[in-house]
Amino acid sequence: MDFTDAQRVAIQTCDDNLLIVACAGSGKTEVISQRIAGLLGQPGVEPKNIVAFTFTEKAAGELKERVHSRIHQLHGEIHGLAEMYIGTMHGYALELLHSHVPEAFKYNVLNDVQTRLIIDKYSTRSGLTTTNAVVQGVAKPLRRWVNSKLYQQVMSILREDEVDLEGLREDVVDGLDKYMDLLADRRYFDYTGILHTAAVLLNDDEDEGNESVLNLQRHVRETVRYVVVDEYQDTNPVQEQLIRGLTRYGANLCVVGDDDQTIYQWRGSAVQNILTLELRYPKVTRVTLNENFRSSRAVVDMARTVVEAIPSTDRLSKAMTAAGHQTFERGDLLALEFSEPSEEAVWLVDRMDRLRGLPFRDSAEAEPRGLTWSDFAVLFRSVKADAGPLVAELRRRDIPYVIKGLTKLFETPEVLAAVLCFRFIAEEADEEAVIDAWLDAGVGVTEGDLHAGMKVLERAMRWDASKAWDSTTLQGVFLDFLEAIGLQEESIPGNRGELVYYNLGRFSTAIGDFERIHLTSEPKQRFEAFAKWVEYQAPDYYEESDGDNGYAQPNAVVIATVHQAKGMQWPAVFLPALRKNTFPASGRGGLGVFHVIEENLVPGAARYKGTEADERRLFYVAVTRAQKYLALTFAPNGKRNGGKPSAFFNEATRVPTVLTREVAPSQERKIAETPRRGTPDVVMSFSDMKYLFDCPYSFKLRLLYGFDSPLQKELGYGKSLHDVMAEIHKRAIHGDIASPHEAEDLVERHLNLPFANKAAADQLRPAAEDAVRRYLLRHGPTLHQTQYSEQPVEIHPASGVTVTGRVDLIKRLDTNETSVVDFKSSERAQSEELTRDQLHLYVLGYRELTGQPADVVEVLNLDKAGQDKREMVDPGVIDSLSQRVTQAADSLRTNNLPRLTSWCSSCAGCDFVGICRKREARP
Repeated sequence: MDFTDAQRVAIQTCDDNLLIVACAGSGKTEVISQRIAGLLGQPGVEPKNIVAFTFTEKAAGELKERVHSRIHQLHGEIHGLAEMYIGTMHGYALELLHSHVPEAFKYNVLNDVQTRLIIDKYSTRSGLTTTNAVVQGVAKPLRRWVNSKLYQQVMSILREDEVDLEGLREDVVDGLDKYMDLLADRRYFDYTGILHTAAVLLNDDEDEGNESVLNLQRHVRETVRYVVVDEYQDTNPVQEQLIRGLTRYGANLCVVGDDDQTIYQWRGSAVQNILTLELRYPKVTRVTLNENFRSSRAVVDMARTVVEAIPSTDRLSKAMTAAGHQTFERGDLLALEFSEPSEEAVWLVDRMDRLRGLPFRDSAEAEPRGLTWSDFAVLFRSVKADAGPLVAELRRRDIPYVIKGLTKLFETPEVLAAVLCFRFIAEEADEEAVIDAWLDAGVGVTEGDLHAGMKVLERAMRWDASKAWDSTTLQGVFLDFLEAIGLQEESIPGNRGELVYYNLGRFSTAIGDFERIHLTSEPKQRFEAFAKWVEYQAPDYYEESDGDNGYAQPNAVVIATVHQAKGMQWPAVFLPALRKNTFPASGRGGLGVFHVIEENLVPGAARYKGTEADERRLFYVAVTRAQKYLALTFAPNGKRNGGKPSAFFNEATRVPTVLTREVAPSQERKIAETPRRGTPDVVMSFSDMKYLFDCPYSFKLRLLYGFDSPLQKELGYGKSLHDVMAEIHKRAIHGDIASPHEAEDLVERHLNLPFANKAAADQLRPAAEDAVRRYLLRHGPTLHQTQYSEQPVEIHPASGVTVTGRVDLIKRLDTNETSVVDFKSSERAQSEELTRDQLHLYVLGYRELTGQPADVVEVLNLDKAGQDKREMVDPGVIDSLSQRVTQAADSLRTNNLPRLTSWCSSCAGCDFVGICRKREARP
């Protein structure tokens, strides 16, 4: 493989700390992969010595696959790759806490939506309504539902940034204390809490008596030798603190980034981190990757024009140059004005239609293919505000499109109809409105079907105090309603089945988010609260989410925000709605974080507001997503401040390669439309793989569409026992053997039943203590045989396929055999065949980890009446598993995820049987 001189230096620099300044499209992923693979050729370096951070899970999957491929090319087979961490900082920090800090094992993680919901639900206990915003000297308490997003951001800044906490007002300090106490009481980490807790423990030099702190720091000191950080320009202060904690014992640091692509400053990203790295770390070698291999010369020239307007004092010196195979032709770059957004939308779709079929080469070696719908991306500063006319035009012409994330989910006809179901239960809508909404949604159900569904909703309305409080769940009612009306994916008219089920699945995800916080409320109160939330708040809560799973690649136009497009590329990119005050965005009005935190207490506070330079960096990212064709458009939106073109649009018209009148491409050149034949990397957990083995369609409903299972009050019991086992065996590895007398303390430390009422908790706690005591009495004499506990393993059965997981226990038996063990309780029960597959996948993972075979697989049942299972490793199962995993991954990539051909025990126990099989198809 040929490398530029700069790439070669970056790959070969192993001893000095390294700053790789990587311009857009400069091949940084390949450089990082080659460097990591090369590190394993250094004396004494093992996979577990390397920690590599990416910004997203999707980027982690790509980097992990590339790294493993390069390692194989350079070194052949290397064992232990599962112990090399490649993933997000949040994932690594959580892994540290869940591996080395027993007190943190029981903590569950709240996503951003759930965090905001818990702030709202416990508005006083969270500190929301006792914290003031001060506007023009007048203090007013923050309001439930209205200001929870603002409060959530304040709570993050106070723990993520270098805030002068001593200067805070008393009510803000009190709010922070209340919020952290609430999360601790409920045993939750929010995303910020994960990083903050890990960073504090890594850098703690004062708590010498804390065994957890010592274990955590000892692990880092003895294990971590190389740290690689991608997208370093988007790190915030707490992430930098985490990096400091990992490198404080002498580990080598390599950061990769581009200050020109800092686009998350409104979340606290500090561009100063990359600008000042050479002043803060010793012996830093800087390598600049200037060559852009993605885009044509014209696109590169425009991008450089955009970003070089940032003052030189605020950016690293570099000059991006075009080095790829894309050619420039007059008419590739356009900047056009229209009289109104609807006219702009018509032209956008017309332009796509004219580009369809034009020859395009994905690489210098590739044969030309005809452009098609999936080669077009329309990027907005705000999809929510400006994508409406384009969506309407695409719908009018029946052109396939996907909107990344959930921005428009709550405007789809089927979700509007689903919302009315819950408004009916809350007595805010009548039966006629519900039936009309579902008929208008056009999902293939009749009025008679809907009358059957109304009976489900009416039963939910009739809950009374004599019933168990958890007997009626939002999720259960939703799934029962869909079953009652006979909704089936394949019976939805107009080839809309996948899209409708995708939207309803994401709505199910929203139900799950809400109910995880509100399940302990009585059903009547819960249904009323949900009806109001989903009607008025939910669309705003999901505004910035991204539901892209990365597997499916539909041939459809992509509509996304510029932020969501980071790290992606398309042959043709459209940037519409380039109005003054829109892009660059004007300062936000209304309450902001600095009405709660005084601005002078936050270093570099301006980044939270967004500066003109920040907007320019975002525009630079948008432009550099284009490989060949780029169109910038402006249309006044009829609003008082929306009548003038953006400064960025005006600047673009001054670039010599940009035309302000379209030259229609020659239609004679067109060839057959062919979507890009990419092979997305598939990275999934053993748990996900179990669903795929058990029933491909159940996997599709659960993990691609997002349908969620109804919650149960016992949820968490099995995990709690699992966590106790983890502590017992981790201690045993270091010679600390737990005694049966410790059972009560172990359960106290790990039992977490977030949805159990007092009666259920009072029943489950002694059961857990008995299970732990029973296990220690039976297995205490052999605990010293523990080799691994909660051990990460991976298998790589084929190119682009990685299956990850954790083995509960690996131990050496008295017979000198190696046993792979999985713990089970009633909650985690599954079929014997599926358990056998799972254990043999773990055996494959153990072999990749150590190069050694395992001899025995065991299931140790922690229930009093449960049976243990034990059998020899079956070579026949081992031989078939790799092939089956590869076939499953290919099925996932091609969206070939059918139902089971006949009814079986999996169907009988499936939460989604009602939306999979009609009743007449069941025995």
